[in-house]
Amino acid sequence: MRTSRASKKADDLTLGSILSDNLKDELFPAHLVLVPQLNEVYELELAYYEAKILSDEEIFRNGAYFASVDGKPTRHFLICQGEPLKLAEHSSSRLKSFFKTNQFKTGYGTHGLFPYRGKFHPQMIKGLINVMGLKPGMTILDPMMGSGTVPLEATLMGINSIGIDSSPFCEFMARAKIEGLRVPLKPVKEAIDHFDSTFKHLSSKVDRMERSLPDKQASLFDRKPQDSRGRPISPEILRQPEVDDYLLLAFLDAKGYAERSNRKSFPDQFKAILERYYFVAEKIQNVMNGFQDQLGDARLFTGDARSMDLPGGSIDGIIFSPPYSFAIDYLKNDEQHLKFMGVDIDRLRDSMIGLRGRNLKEKYEGYLQDMTQVLSECSKVLRAGAICSIVVGTNNNQLSTILQVEPEEVTGIHETLIETGGKHGLRLVRKIERQITGMANTMRSEFIVMLQKG
Repeated sequence: MRTSRASKKADDLTLGSILSDNLKDELFPAHLVLVPQLNEVYELELAYYEAKILSDEEIFRNGAYFASVDGKPTRHFLICQGEPLKLAEHSSSRLKSFFKTNQFKTGYGTHGLFPYRGKFHPQMIKGLINVMGLKPGMTILDPMMGSGTVPLEATLMGINSIGIDSSPFCEFMARAKIEGLRVPLKPVKEAIDHFDSTFKHLSSKVDRMERSLPDKQASLFDRKPQDSRGRPISPEILRQPEVDDYLLLAFLDAKGYAERSNRKSFPDQFKAILERYYFVAEKIQNVMNGFQDQLGDARLFTGDARSMDLPGGSIDGIIFSPPYSFAIDYLKNDEQHLKFMGVDIDRLRDSMIGLRGRNLKEKYEGYLQDMTQVLSECSKVLRAGAICSIVVGTNNNQLSTILQVEPEEVTGIHETLIETGGKHGLRLVRKIERQITGMANTMRSEFIVMLQKG
């Protein structure tokens, strides 16, 4: 049937009206402006939930996906402004592009310090903390904290946190990054100004610790350091214990870089990284000026997620990402640092989740048994009505080889965890798929699984 000219004109007007609508205007009130670079569906979902759950004041203080509220820049926007890490001049264009493209997602604050495999995007964690209903003064748990993204982000948000990891180095790394939010800047600057003495002293300390001498817990500046001309550096400045971990993490960071690349000598690498650590601490502390007293408290431990020594019902929310230990060697990159800390690598490896068994199939079966224990513990420590969020992906091709089935027949790890959680009083309330980009493997998506304790 032929459409009349008048009807066609009306249809054109309707089409034009529809196309002139802006999805963001439909979803968000005009006084809330989204951050740039918000370009994935899961981010839009989390932003939508933030707008529904948080007050304007809460969005200003802790929102993850908004640049301003009534024209006033949010804290997240201010924290992310400018260069995040002061990248070295020789950094690859790919690395520079990554941090520019992900300016509001990762690398801000002290999150970007020290390379670690499988890091969370801190912006996503901030959004999750918000939509899970956690408020300043409440307590969140990450029973497998890795590099410490959850406790660090919680600290910035005024939320108390507990972080647990089986690796002592992860505890040390997370603690140092959190200390960077408050570390006195003057002694860090002094360490740069008297770099030669700082490098010699840290080299000597690390050498002594690697030889397992009994001063492992001594202050970094247990001797009076001197500059290159033999003049003493003020010990009352450099002996502050809160500075120790921050400087040592920078030193170990440089040590790792120097061993992976011959682009710069170890001393030159350390100086560049020490300057980066100072830059990052100075930047975040300038942004936080006036609300340092609003930071949350973080308690970090080396421990086992399968047996957590925490009171029942004491936790207001949980976020974690289970390791893929049966397929990925998480200790390889940290082996040198763990040895430096006097850790028995083989013993630690045997105690990690998913590493029991003679072959991959047995290890995977052990992994599922371990995760059952972890979810049981999470349910025990979580208060009623609170949410446990698990960020997990599945490599179907790899699992199909392990289980000897076709990839399309593989039951995803997220599906298994949802079923297991249900058996421990954790019911599924939301599942969000997130695409993984830039990874040199076949896992292209992961799921944010939100389980609520009944």
